[in-house]
Amino acid sequence: MSAIGKKLARILVGTFASVAVAAPGFAQTIPATVDKPVTITFYNYNLASAGIGADGTKKLIAEFMAANPMIKVDGVGVPSTEMNSRILADVAAGRGPDLAQVVFDGLDFVANNMGASALEDIVPADELAEHFNGMSKNGLELGVLDGKTYALAYTFSTPVLFYNADLFRKAGLDPDSPPKNWAEIKETALTIQDKTDAKGFSTGVVGAAASGFDWLLQSVLLSNGGRVMSEDRKTLTFAEPAAAGAVKMLRELHDAGVLENSSSGSNLESMNAGGTAMFLNTSAYQRALIAGAEGKYELRAAPMPGFGDTLATPTNSGSGLVILSHDPLKQRAAWEFMKFLTSKRGYTIITSEIGYLPLRTDIVNDPAYLKDWVAEHPLIQPNLAQLERLQPWTPFPGSNYRQILKTMMDAMEQAVFGGGDVDATLKAAQDQAQALMPNNT
Repeated sequence: MSAIGKKLARILVGTFASVAVAAPGFAQTIPATVDKPVTITFYNYNLASAGIGADGTKKLIAEFMAANPMIKVDGVGVPSTEMNSRILADVAAGRGPDLAQVVFDGLDFVANNMGASALEDIVPADELAEHFNGMSKNGLELGVLDGKTYALAYTFSTPVLFYNADLFRKAGLDPDSPPKNWAEIKETALTIQDKTDAKGFSTGVVGAAASGFDWLLQSVLLSNGGRVMSEDRKTLTFAEPAAAGAVKMLRELHDAGVLENSSSGSNLESMNAGGTAMFLNTSAYQRALIAGAEGKYELRAAPMPGFGDTLATPTNSGSGLVILSHDPLKQRAAWEFMKFLTSKRGYTIITSEIGYLPLRTDIVNDPAYLKDWVAEHPLIQPNLAQLERLQPWTPFPGSNYRQILKTMMDAMEQAVFGGGDVDATLKAAQDQAQALMPNNT
């Protein structure tokens, strides 16, 4: 952590210590209603970018405030990569958000270092159970730490294999039989590259395309029986045999000329232009890919590839909603807003207008919500099916979590694209990162 970060952390600890005196453990039941005007500040990374994410979020805020005139939501756009540092600085300065959209990789830090409120500690149990009813159980688990819900899944997605059916046909392949595992990805990509002028495959697992996030990498490791960390959250395991085996598969794709170290932006552009046959990445790209393919080629989608005959174990990208206020009235207002954002109406907007998965899967077949939209957008089906196998994106613990992540991802890039020994590269990085874990510092 930088000197400035350490100073902010010391201030933050003092701030939370004073709060804890007034409310031990931060546990308190919020009032039943909002009976007077209140303003809550909502840090949101979709608002920080132009386009469908910001537009959809503004619509959600406007609809909520129209239905809840006592509550004003002040939406503040904060880039996802800056969210935790911004929260840290603003809370230390006494102007932190009441509610924040937190990327799941930073969940442990927000819960344990920023005093986030677990929903079970502030919301009456019967009310919480009523709201959770009808939600995907796997989706709800995404924001759980130590048995409590610190983040309610909000905008999230799983990895989907998008592919150009026309390029499959041009290469003599059957577009009705897309690759089901990584061996078939390699074979299909090489065939397409041999028989067309297109690139066979691109993805955002490692390297420039990963953009510092490991959610898709974790999906690949889990699918081969590997993990990045032990279940007790004390020991890093990304160099263990099952995890290393998955990385060796990626290295094999690179050595065969299938996988390049290119950015997600260039991969998306190439897919939209018809220059790439297969693109494995977040399903949130669906809307952009549909627009790019229109009038050029037939775009299709398939589940994430597994290993051998075993189906993939997808993790999630995206975010959860976290309550950071310790004012009971603002907590109630934030909870009311959270309930709307994750309601049937909220997820109808999130899915159809922004592009993320609905946490409430029952609205998919409900004509009052998403049934007609899903019928018109069949590419969402592989994504919905993968919810049944969804596993949480594992966040690293402690204040060094970003350094741990960077150490691992740099090693993954070197192991896949650098030409060195995979096992040795990962083991050296794992030893270095383990020294940054909370129980080692």
